[in-house]
Amino acid sequence: MRKMGVPTADKPVVRHLLVGSEQAGQRLDNFLLRECRGVPKSHLYKAIRDGQVRVNKGRSRADVRLVQGDQVRVPPLRLPAAGLRAPVPPGHFPILYEDEHLLVIDKPAGVAVHGGSGISFGVIEQLRAARPAERMLELAHRLDRETSGVLLIARSRRALVALHEMMRAGGGRKHYLALVVGDWVNQRQHIRLPLLRYLTRTGERRVRVDAQGKAAHTIITLQRRYGGAYSLLDAELRSGRTHQIRVHLAANGHPIAGDEKYGPDAVRQALFAQGFRRMFLHAARLDIPHPVSGQPLLLRAPLPADCQALLERLEREHPTGAHAP
Repeated sequence: MRKMGVPTADKPVVRHLLVGSEQAGQRLDNFLLRECRGVPKSHLYKAIRDGQVRVNKGRSRADVRLVQGDQVRVPPLRLPAAGLRAPVPPGHFPILYEDEHLLVIDKPAGVAVHGGSGISFGVIEQLRAARPAERMLELAHRLDRETSGVLLIARSRRALVALHEMMRAGGGRKHYLALVVGDWVNQRQHIRLPLLRYLTRTGERRVRVDAQGKAAHTIITLQRRYGGAYSLLDAELRSGRTHQIRVHLAANGHPIAGDEKYGPDAVRQALFAQGFRRMFLHAARLDIPHPVSGQPLLLRAPLPADCQALLERLEREHPTGAHAP
């Protein structure tokens, strides 16, 4: 990729970047995040909205996908001085699968998948620090910071493009385990509620059920009941909207235990006092064809120790009627 104009901490300049084969297929916002490391994410999105970022001399959206040969105008953006940037610590995560095109890890809860919005670094930055010789490491999808489990990272452009197309088409089978508040009654239930992203008065990003939102479909299968206090559910994503499982379950009157955005504070505080300090949402299973070979991949992430310990305690407290019918 050819670059004209190199920014400094003291004198940012306009840059014109030519998209090469390795960048083709990336969303504009992800392309900028990679090229403008250290610039706050909110600044980049504002520059796109204001038309300061241009693709082939025209205004563009953050979600547009770039093609080889596109020219991207990047406005002057002040970068932090190199000496003030804290080094990213290398991250080593449990590996579920790895080959020349794909890396699959078991992401722990409490770690963001990437830096931004006040977070200096995330999983992808730590992986790059741990593997400096890697030609390419790119997130194929995302998990919320407090969600643990299966996370796909592409090691080749071919794999990344194929995975993005697969995710957009709703390919594969994505199953999560969620512990929810209350007694979930139905053995199997389809939730089809449109979801709309919005900003609160304080600027926090949230999602709500709204007729003007995008279609979203989650299939819920009951796993266990715990005395009417909690229920363990399998949630299969048939679409991939932001906070989809969290909002769908909360809208049905059963928020996820420990969810600080959509769940009750009293429950979260009670669990915290008992030593459980996260949201109980785990990406447990992902069945997809390999993005290059097409061979079936059955990816599994075991339930984290803190989640398993909570379930064992709930079973001791509710020894009868724990299993779903």
